[in-house]
Amino acid sequence: MKEFWDERYSQDQFAYGEEPNAFVKERLPLFEVGKILFPAEGEGRNSVYAAQLGWEVSAFDFSAKGKEKADELASSKNLKIDYRVCSFLEESYEREEFDVICMTFVHFDPKIKTEMHKRLDSYLKPGRHIIFEAFSKEHREINKINPEAGGPQDVDMMYSIEEIERDFSNYDIIELKKELVQLNEGFGHVGESSVIRFIGKKKE
Repeated sequence: MKEFWDERYSQDQFAYGEEPNAFVKERLPLFEVGKILFPAEGEGRNSVYAAQLGWEVSAFDFSAKGKEKADELASSKNLKIDYRVCSFLEESYEREEFDVICMTFVHFDPKIKTEMHKRLDSYLKPGRHIIFEAFSKEHREINKINPEAGGPQDVDMMYSIEEIERDFSNYDIIELKKELVQLNEGFGHVGESSVIRFIGKKKE
């Protein structure tokens, strides 16, 4: 899997574009600036956007090529982000270190999905927020018709509202919905897609 992402991120073009995810671009400015973590951040489009807004940014991904592209993008805007190369379950941050955790299209192996949610939750301060967008389980049928829409091949890596409610039961739900959206993110996400969008506030 690492080889797949290194190859994808080795191309000159940014796989998902240089602009931030539309949901992140719309929602992140509504929160007070602080420390933010981007898991599986790829080529850095969202973390660089957050740095432009004044956030203190941390990010990680297991692709060294992704980090190279992220550093390149940040440098082009005279910004810096703390980007670490590590796999899930190997990342290590301080307990309750962050004000926001932001995940877009982060699809975990089903065997570690719930465990990773718990790990990420431990890094978030009580009373602070998670911003999340990922493909819904219904998206798998869309992907079969239009592979350019992107998304994992394993439907168990995708999400349902019930999964979010279960794994983030210690959060007050600010926003949680499944909807059809038009994605136009580089060459990796193109076309109608079924997504889950979630904003939650960790209970104190």
